[in-house]
Amino acid sequence: MHVTENAPLAPLTTLRLGGPARRLVTARTDAEVVAAVRAADAAGEPLLVIGGGSNLVIGDAGFPGTVLRIATTGFELTGTALELAAGEVWAEAVARTVEAGLAGIEFLAGIPGSAGATPVQNVGAYGQEVAQTITEVVAYDRQARETVTLPAADCAFSYRHSRFKADPERYVVLRVRFALEAADGASSPVRYAEVARTLGVEAGERVPLGTAYRTVLGLRAGKGMVLDPADHDTWSAGSFFTNPVLTPEQYQDFQERLAERSMTAPAYPAPDGHTKTSAAWLIDKAGFTKGYGSGPATLSTKHTLALTNRGRATTEDLLALAREVRDGVHAVFGVRLVNEPVMVGVRL
Repeated sequence: MHVTENAPLAPLTTLRLGGPARRLVTARTDAEVVAAVRAADAAGEPLLVIGGGSNLVIGDAGFPGTVLRIATTGFELTGTALELAAGEVWAEAVARTVEAGLAGIEFLAGIPGSAGATPVQNVGAYGQEVAQTITEVVAYDRQARETVTLPAADCAFSYRHSRFKADPERYVVLRVRFALEAADGASSPVRYAEVARTLGVEAGERVPLGTAYRTVLGLRAGKGMVLDPADHDTWSAGSFFTNPVLTPEQYQDFQERLAERSMTAPAYPAPDGHTKTSAAWLIDKAGFTKGYGSGPATLSTKHTLALTNRGRATTEDLLALAREVRDGVHAVFGVRLVNEPVMVGVRL
């Protein structure tokens, strides 16, 4: 393991924000990961686990404990079964499955971060989420002090949520296993309307796997959601707010507010009689358009859901903008936006 004291954390996040860690440990094998976690737990020291740093907002004061950076590698494909080490770069792993002619995660192309983070957040985009293909998650259970294998049914996956996210102090993901599909070079069925329109197909149709992959990369790049060090629109944590899922009562109130303004918002059926709407739509219609903000943290010029560091921002600059957007949307529509990134040492 590589250990650094008083280590800068901002360079390890896609936002390029956050103060230093008291101690940074970089682990390159599962055994090193487990050893680092056990050492921190035995010492009663706060522990923060990071991978690609794409879903983190770290406070300007940094982290007063051990930060464990998982840098493990491992891409094992056996037929249609895929196993990824937690430290594998997700975007590169997706590209390799497409090259192998396997469908199942191609619409998740270009998403920054590591493979180990995908089950935590139940990462999803363009009509696909990892819960659809994950079969097992291998993790170190800090409570039982042993490595466990959790089948997908035990992971409590839901929209941008999981057992791992619900209990962040318990599990450290080591490996993720997927069941992909050999569909004669075809993609999974197209589910997302924007992708279908771009491809010129109907929802439910399949297209060539490579075409689906390249189309999603193009859509993401157009929204500043593919990392580019030279483009400050990509200095973000991706989508900062989740799409609100409203109860019937909340949706009724929302509809009444829309009617007062002669507006119609996107609406999608969700489990248990709930309705999902678009956070990006809410933000835009509440007056926070692309590029909003005059300080060092602004909305992306390409997508209202991304809050960006224009190069000189602090975490507090970013949070001030996030609060302004959250409160502004609530004032207009009565809907409370919830942050998607994990907050470390700060609160929204």
